Amino acid sequence: MYYSNFSSPLGEMYMISDGEKLSTLVFAEQRYFNDDLNKLKRNDNLKIFKKVKAFLNDYFTGKECHFDSNLLAPQGTNFQKEVWDILLKIEYGQTITYKDIAVRLAKSRGLQHMACQAVGNAVGHNPIAIIIPCHRVLGQKGKLVGYAGGIDKKIALLKIEGVLN
Repeated sequence: MYYSNFSSPLGEMYMISDGEKLSTLVFAEQRYFNDDLNKLKRNDNLKIFKKVKAFLNDYFTGKECHFDSNLLAPQGTNFQKEVWDILLKIEYGQTITYKDIAVRLAKSRGLQHMACQAVGNAVGHNPIAIIIPCHRVLGQKGKLVGYAGGIDKKIALLKIEGVLN
């Protein structure tokens, strides 16, 4: 496993890869980030890291950009991965609520109901910030709640995308 860093306008970010696919992209102080980078080999020249850095450079300059989801390998439970797949479908500059995601999941599973709290937990444990756009998930009535990187970063990311002024 390899790591590299990216100095974003919102703070230092770390990325982790097996050499082919991206498994982690987090802000340095992000909640739930507990990988020990000292156990990984630093490699700033991996093709995947170069692609991520190019994406982030474009993103932070306000360009609408997309990342090939086939290059992603987030580690999580099947439920978390199901939630993260929904997040990948949220278009740039758009938002969705935790309840919307819960309703979609319930419908796809043939259930009457799905707990928003379970969805929130899966969203909060997203290991690939920005590319898997958990910052685009809002609470009821568009309330800005929860972001493992900090609510200030969520607000900044939504401003970059033109969701907030």
